[in-house]
Amino acid sequence: MDFSLYVLPVWSILSLATLVRSIFGFGEALVAMPLLVNIVDFKTATPLIAMVACTISVAIIIFDLQNIQLNSAWHLAVSSFVGIPLGLPLLKAVDVPLMKVILALVIIGFSAYRLRKPQLLTLDNEKFSFAFGFLDGFLGGAYNVAEPPVAIYGAMRRWSPKTFRATLQGYFLPTLIFIVSGHGVIGFWTPLVLKLYFFLCRFFFWRM
Repeated sequence: MDFSLYVLPVWSILSLATLVRSIFGFGEALVAMPLLVNIVDFKTATPLIAMVACTISVAIIIFDLQNIQLNSAWHLAVSSFVGIPLGLPLLKAVDVPLMKVILALVIIGFSAYRLRKPQLLTLDNEKFSFAFGFLDGFLGGAYNVAEPPVAIYGAMRRWSPKTFRATLQGYFLPTLIFIVSGHGVIGFWTPLVLKLYFFLCRFFFWRM
């Protein structure tokens, strides 16, 4: 792939996705993945978004460290580490058309949830954190959309907006480091991925 052909569209998409993540604490993959897979393949889009998301988490944590619910973030992260290795092989083995269908179902399902805003149960403890963290890790490893389950979990815990945004970063950062490392192990740190990522770091993240 010719790097110069992808710079502008990839930068535009990820700039929008980064703005969404910076404001709400999540959502960059839900915005970027459906658009990026029409420009680059899944095996380029997925590790690139994971690297970008990891960088954003670091920036947000620097400013919001005091608002993180460390106990919740720790429980979610540990359980996600079980799901990530199960999701990563799908990224390498499953056909692209099927991956797009599954990704579309995840995004449509979460969008429908957000539009309907159903009355959710209130969770007063970490009892169900394993289930939410595991599913999030699985989706993160396979499709880099490790956001819908923990967003629902945060809503059920009735976190304030500041706590919600900060705690998600406390969970996302170790999870994303694991996912990005997994992408490297299975060979997805390609020259194109690295060049696009460092280009974004140079012309965007230094402004944050």
